Amino acid sequence: MTDGGDGDGQAVQFAAGDGCALAGTWFAPDPQRRRPVAVVINCGAGIPAVHYRRFAAYLAAAGIGTFTYDYRGVGRSRPASLRRFAATVEDWSDADCAAAIAWLRHACPGDTLVGIGHSVGGVLLAGAPNVGSLSRIVMLGAHTGYYGDYRRALRLPMAVLWHGVMPAVTAIVGYFPGRALRLGDDLPRGVAMQWARRRAPFVRRATHLAPDRMARLVERCARLTARGLIVTASDDGFATEAGAARVRAFLPGFAAEHWVITPHAAGARKLGHFGFFRRAAAATLWPRLVAWIADAADADGPRAA
Repeated sequence: MTDGGDGDGQAVQFAAGDGCALAGTWFAPDPQRRRPVAVVINCGAGIPAVHYRRFAAYLAAAGIGTFTYDYRGVGRSRPASLRRFAATVEDWSDADCAAAIAWLRHACPGDTLVGIGHSVGGVLLAGAPNVGSLSRIVMLGAHTGYYGDYRRALRLPMAVLWHGVMPAVTAIVGYFPGRALRLGDDLPRGVAMQWARRRAPFVRRATHLAPDRMARLVERCARLTARGLIVTASDDGFATEAGAARVRAFLPGFAAEHWVITPHAAGARKLGHFGFFRRAAAATLWPRLVAWIADAADADGPRAA
């Protein structure tokens, strides 16, 4: 199950249901503070799990065991070459996210499980086949990838980037070279092309490479009944309040509180899309979220797989 250390956590090798090899990191809870709750973190698209390491280590120090992992094709779950590597959004949710939840349930059989998704990772979490194992879901910077929900000043440049530059470059290179363009991690071709086709307000089967699988994912999202929390930074140009509202419309059964946090309230100069995970916000936002997660164990208890 494990193969050695990884900084503050323990490196984990596990497999998705279709056999794809994935890499994760287990941050064991401080035994002196251990709480009967464990967390799995879903990354945003093109954001390696290492980006969340400091936050995961903080949760573990607060007594909450935390599991981070990389989707196939990203970070430590990347193959030797992405040029012919097949991966889709459905793979990330159906297989990879489901495997991460299953790993956490096996590792923490008596604990209450909470899922934390950053950016579009929240929706991928909601669409996992075994999402019912999670008692609560937290979505940080939640949005669905629709450019019309971005801050007005960003809509045109982001539309050109995601729907013009991304598919053109991906078609030439064979994958989206996010690292070279300083736009996050590289993305597998299938995921990049799906993102490029995301031009309508709501997810449509016709825009996806595997429409039947996407239809099932959408249906699972519509049936989600977990309690949850959506956290939006007031200066986030991508995951705006409009983006959060679209997530809630996409997940009609998701009973979520909604925190809209200003940089001033967080004690930071700015937050944006990634500010929640930076040191500047740690003293104010992280303890508040720990209290919310701890409440899940007291109020909800564990759920069956």
